[in-house]
Amino acid sequence: MVSLKQLDLTDLRVRQVNEYLHGELLEERPARVEILNPDGLHSIAAGLDTEVEIDILGHAGYFIAGMNQRALVTIHGNVGWSVAENMMSGVVRVKGHASECAGASGHGGLLVIEGDASSRCGISLKGTEIVVGGSVGHFSAFMAQAGTLVVCGDAGPNLGDSLYEATIYVRGSIHSFGADAREEEMQADDFEKVTELLSRAEMNYDAREFKRVSSARSLYHWNADAHQEY
Repeated sequence: MVSLKQLDLTDLRVRQVNEYLHGELLEERPARVEILNPDGLHSIAAGLDTEVEIDILGHAGYFIAGMNQRALVTIHGNVGWSVAENMMSGVVRVKGHASECAGASGHGGLLVIEGDASSRCGISLKGTEIVVGGSVGHFSAFMAQAGTLVVCGDAGPNLGDSLYEATIYVRGSIHSFGADAREEEMQADDFEKVTELLSRAEMNYDAREFKRVSSARSLYHWNADAHQEY
């Protein structure tokens, strides 16, 4: 068993790196994989389905750790569009900032962005829990159906537009709400949920500083209280 495997994108193509992560990795079983010199390349560590710790050492491009299952992926820099897009489980952590559509359509797992996230963070969210240490841009959690978005900074215009059954918590200011989103009073289970997620994200904030945003349920006909399938 190899304790550490290093893959250098100066010498390898992204396809070769991903082929290792989907093939030889399962035989070698390293405890940790370091991916060196990502230099803004796209689709690194996509489609993982094994318990492994991966560190991407530098800034990366679009669709990093997309469709992630079970793996712990840490990006030591900034990322482009759609980090952790459609993730199913595991943890993806961005040590820097994220561009548009972070966590898009995510079904499960935890996405942590230590810096800011741009527009449409958590778009069409379907169950992933997202914690952003900084602020988020416009139309974040647009059409979010399930899951949680925690924003430790400010939220841009049209937060939660066309929101369904996801919940948003914002510590800072909210520029404006999108259609059908509204602020509601924090309850005991909200404080518990935010405290848990902040702890998992390793962010030191008080849950009592956050506001709850959820759907007014006036724009769609599906009834959340009638036990209909979703």
